[in-house]
Amino acid sequence: MPEQIKKITLNDLHESLGAKMVPFAGYNMPVRYSSDIAEHLLVREKVGVFDVSHMGEFLIKGPRALDLIQKVTSNDAEKLSIGQAQYSCLPNETGGIVDDLLVYRIDDSSYMLVVNASNIAKDWEWIKSHNTMGAEMEDISDDISLFAVQGPMALPTLEPLTDVNIADIPFYHFKSGTLAGAKDVIISATGYTGAGGFELYVRNKEARKVWEAIFEAGQKYGIQPVGLGARDTLRLEMGYCLYGNDITASTSPIEAGLGWITKFTKDFINHEALKAQKENGVKKKLVGFTLQDKGIPRAHYPIVNREGEPIGEVTSGSISPSMGIGIGLGYVDTAYAKPGTGIAISIRKKNIKATVEKLPLLKK
Repeated sequence: MPEQIKKITLNDLHESLGAKMVPFAGYNMPVRYSSDIAEHLLVREKVGVFDVSHMGEFLIKGPRALDLIQKVTSNDAEKLSIGQAQYSCLPNETGGIVDDLLVYRIDDSSYMLVVNASNIAKDWEWIKSHNTMGAEMEDISDDISLFAVQGPMALPTLEPLTDVNIADIPFYHFKSGTLAGAKDVIISATGYTGAGGFELYVRNKEARKVWEAIFEAGQKYGIQPVGLGARDTLRLEMGYCLYGNDITASTSPIEAGLGWITKFTKDFINHEALKAQKENGVKKKLVGFTLQDKGIPRAHYPIVNREGEPIGEVTSGSISPSMGIGIGLGYVDTAYAKPGTGIAISIRKKNIKATVEKLPLLKK
């Protein structure tokens, strides 16, 4: 039997707003309301709201919570202060990645992990199978709605709605407080768009009230709902990885350029093999690139050198709405990974010239 598609709390609201709804990661999700390009530029220039309530949230609590997190994640969660968040990944035992995630330190002995929607069940079982120390685990994914209010006008939109001084939340930090009358909302600044803004973790029963208050407050700034289509191009311009495309169960964090979240100051799953990779080097690396000629790079298109010899594969690609050119991410042989290197993308049997770029692809 086909798996039942789940609905997020505001599913009916999105349909009434004219969203094109598509199955994504087991959920019925809004992919666009108007056009991907218009929504993308709205977030870069004004303010847009993504309903990303399909994401998963786990609470890890108790005196051994940090021990479990340190064992299953690659980054060093011991460095987190209360109110700080951290980007990390769950390494598997064969050199790849189970998932990438955010780790929030809520208090002395409790943490929230935010995982990708498509991996909720897999991640839960993975973490649970390594919980030999008896940390308390709670899956609150079905109780929480998550709104990402993104863009330069996100701050003035949200400021009147909350008693929290959100202007003082540094990047990768968060505070809890009342917002639009909803209590204990987690307001974080972890962003997946590079446009600035905040993520709001809200109880489902208060989701609609909070959503409507945000749109009323943001009306003067041209606020609009934004779908997953624009979210993908926004993150691609920043060079942010998408699980299932740019990082998978068979790509290592070192190959993916995530050495900065892979800390060998502690023991974690498969740390010895990953440390050897870091010390000895890897054969392929994830790079960002821009096209010199017209063309749209897509996932799985071959990457070749300027002589036409295969050197890798595109993992994510699109036309950049901000720059008007083809951009993408892909793995290439390490010899071709240096920014400025000339490569080509094989598009419909034509080799379109491209250049390896330093991330982010969108230069501000």
